[in-house]
Amino acid sequence: MALTSKICAYDNHWPAAFTAEQARIAQGLGVELVDIQHVGSTAVPGLAAKPEIDLLAVVVEHRDEAARNAFMATLGYVRGSDLSPGHHFYRRDVEGVRTHKVHVCICGHEQIGRMLRFRDLLRQDSGIRQQYQDLKLRLEAGNREGIGEYLAQKAPFIDAVMDGLSR
Repeated sequence: MALTSKICAYDNHWPAAFTAEQARIAQGLGVELVDIQHVGSTAVPGLAAKPEIDLLAVVVEHRDEAARNAFMATLGYVRGSDLSPGHHFYRRDVEGVRTHKVHVCICGHEQIGRMLRFRDLLRQDSGIRQQYQDLKLRLEAGNREGIGEYLAQKAPFIDAVMDGLSR
């Protein structure tokens, strides 16, 4: 079973794709919105990635989920399962290909800092960035069960790196 997209070399157009989507999403989140950040591998220059733009939207609280879901649907997003309490997930596919993922987290959610710290570490540390890229490519090559398997196999590396930061 394939991943949602094939890993490819870093594309210099990814930051512009984030900026365009950031503006579209910000319109619908209104006063609830605190910030939108580019996260995930496409936010790290030089890192090979699935060409899926990850956005992290921080909101004051989850006020009117039905209205947000309806707005996101107008942009082509489908609400996925919540990743944890206070952490909502949306995905956008174009012609069967995943193009964007949006994480909507309430202020103070632990995943906000974790996503930003991991992104920033990969931007700053070329050795860790290379190790992570090598791991992702190995996991893609050996993947048999799809995206769930891929994410589960990346998690120990990310956890180890993040645990090292907190020491």
